[in-house]
Amino acid sequence: MTLEAIKYNGKLQILNQLLLPTETQYEDILSVEDGWNAIKAMKVRGAPAIAIVGVLSLAVELSPKKFESKDDLKNMIQEKLKYLTTARPTAVNMTEAANRLSTLIHVVCDDPTSTVESIRERYMQEAVDMLAKDVADNKSMGHHGAKKILQQCDAAEKVRILTHCNTGTLATAGYGTALGVIRALHELGKLERAYCTETRPYNQGARLTAYEFVHDEIPATLIVDSAVAMAMKEKKLSAVVVGADRVVANGDTANKIGTYQLAISAKHHGIPFYVAAPTTSIDLNLASGKDIVIEERSTKELTTVRGMRVAPDITCWNPAFDVTPADLITGGIVTEHGVFKPEELKDKLMGYSNKKLKSSED
Repeated sequence: MTLEAIKYNGKLQILNQLLLPTETQYEDILSVEDGWNAIKAMKVRGAPAIAIVGVLSLAVELSPKKFESKDDLKNMIQEKLKYLTTARPTAVNMTEAANRLSTLIHVVCDDPTSTVESIRERYMQEAVDMLAKDVADNKSMGHHGAKKILQQCDAAEKVRILTHCNTGTLATAGYGTALGVIRALHELGKLERAYCTETRPYNQGARLTAYEFVHDEIPATLIVDSAVAMAMKEKKLSAVVVGADRVVANGDTANKIGTYQLAISAKHHGIPFYVAAPTTSIDLNLASGKDIVIEERSTKELTTVRGMRVAPDITCWNPAFDVTPADLITGGIVTEHGVFKPEELKDKLMGYSNKKLKSSED
């Protein structure tokens, strides 16, 4: 059985990841409000999955609705997309999708031959296409990342990879980003073992990544977050590969809290540190990591576990993400186009964008 975080066939269902690994329960998403709440509550999480669920939740709401004019439809799409970006602002994929689709719908609406129905159909098709594109991009990233890691290692030996949080099928439409790199290494028969952190406070590593490894029969070991430096010292790790919620123009990367300290420790131990991020997670509009808005979440995530209090009534600080400076990303940034050094990322991606634009004009 293939794991699916998102199911869509005209109706949208998400796997409630707060219940894993003990319960497997799919929930219907019937509206944008349902989508927003599921994203905010982290029933669905992972930057790519957030964008896909957000966009599809609007598709579900649009499907039966009647509109008086093209402008009414356009205004609703743009307003709802803007609202969806507020659920979890650090992850850039939802913002990228909202901006891209808002611009597209504006252009389509201005076409005098378009109708309410043709605009609606165009939006619905764009939303559905995100599912297949995400999987294709993830497989491409997996290939590029695996190839790069193996180039840096002894060809006769299998590799050991450490990862953080959950970046697999449960965080995407399928295959995964950083976990996709590990999956590709496993498919090549070159993975000796993956190590995953528990990833407090929501334990995405223990609950979700470990769940994926066991489900897919990938050799893996779970460690507590505070064992990372010891693992780097003792376990002969070949590389660290993590995902990203937002990579900015200079290569600084926002990812799940705890990533920054992994990067510091990896550099100390001389272990290559990679970030796997599709171009939809890369924000060239921000110059550096200091410009990234970091989401802070409820203190209850630290003081309670499934409703049971585990800490006294104390002041808490609970940032959901931290920012890893580009100079600590020593292995490179893995994208669907290849693996790039942080300092060359912007120029490389702008080159691909210009080629794509020229191709479409031809």
